[in-house]
Order: sequence, then C-alpha cells, then structure tokens
Amino acid sequence: MKIYSFEKLIVWQKSIDFSTEVDKITRNYPKEELFGMVSQMRRCAVSISSNIAEGSGRQSSKDKARFTEIAYGSALELLNQFIISLKLDYITEDLYQERRKILEEITFMLDKLHKSQLN
Repeated sequence: MKIYSFEKLIVWQKSIDFSTEVDKITRNYPKEELFGMVSQMRRCAVSISSNIAEGSGRQSSKDKARFTEIAYGSALELLNQFIISLKLDYITEDLYQERRKILEEITFMLDKLHKSQLN
C-alpha cells in the first residue's frame, strides 16, 4: 500500500487524532446543538487534516502553502468554538485547557510547515 506524503506529517497525524477527540467530546453537547455548534466543530476539525492532505497534492509551493493557511484558519475557528463551548458550560475548564494546548501544538506545526513551503 502506498503511503502519501501527508500521512508522514506529524501535524496531519495529530489533527486526525484531534478530529476524533472532537467527535467524542461533542457527543455530550445538548441535542439542540447537533446541527449548530456540534456540526460546525466537527467540520472544522476535519477541515484541518483535509486541507493538509489536499495541499500536499498541489504542485506549487504557493498552492501547498495556501491549503496550510486554510488548515490554520480552521484550527483557530475550532479554538473559538471551544471558547464558546466553555462559556456555555458545554465543557469544563480542564477539558478546554487540555484541548487548547493541543490546538496550540497543531497551529505551531502548521506555521512551521507554512514557512517551509514558502522557502
């Protein structure tokens, strides 16, 4: 079986793991949020790894970097939704802090990837 270049990226691996965490976390959200906050958070989480993967298939470094920027934006959007979730008492402070640290790691790696794609 062929291994694609994006599958070797630690940032992609972390974002895949984080996506499954978001899915599990949002299962405990109120049912009225299923088509609102829950759906949006799950899409953002999936978008991070999906854009890393899609960008890896682009020919130019500029195109690759653009998809990494989109992944970064999705990570920040997801952070925003975790902040809102905390304020609405959908998650605990501890859960929020733990997930924020993971998002900080992911965004740090995305920033490094972006810079390497432009150099």
